[in-house]
Amino acid sequence: MHILIGLLSSLVTILWLLDRLGIDLGGLNPWAWRRRRHWRKKYTANPVFSIDSPMQTTALLVVATAKADGDMSAQEKQAIQAMFESTFQLSPKDASGLFLASSHLLGTGEEVRAQLKRVIDPSRDKFTDEQARSAVELLEQIAALGGGASELQRDFVGEARALLVRESPQPGAWQ
Repeated sequence: MHILIGLLSSLVTILWLLDRLGIDLGGLNPWAWRRRRHWRKKYTANPVFSIDSPMQTTALLVVATAKADGDMSAQEKQAIQAMFESTFQLSPKDASGLFLASSHLLGTGEEVRAQLKRVIDPSRDKFTDEQARSAVELLEQIAALGGGASELQRDFVGEARALLVRESPQPGAWQ
């Protein structure tokens, strides 16, 4: 027993001396390490994956649909801003701001198209059935705007529809 007490006393003395010499021992604390790791993951993550507002998610998906097969035309930009004004009841200034924010967050759009489920997940539960159907309709409208939807746009809209629109069970069917 006296040997164990001696070892523990030596360990405490060494740790105290290291602290007095200015060596940071905070890395030994597992709770502080976990908190720092969680904060670092949240800070360095792509903000697209933390959007939890159905309106902002829909706006991002509309811009992603328009950019799916390349850059947007001026006609598509104007149509998107008009959609934002009419659908979301925004002023022209707010609609333009939402469009610019969505375009900036989207970037090239490759990450959003590759991980669409991860983009939609934070806001999926906040979508009502009507909002989800309206979002899919907006995506279909913007895809059809440039003379018909491309293959990439059809795939993107189909995947978004599968993630957003919840199929309601038939009356009398098992859930």
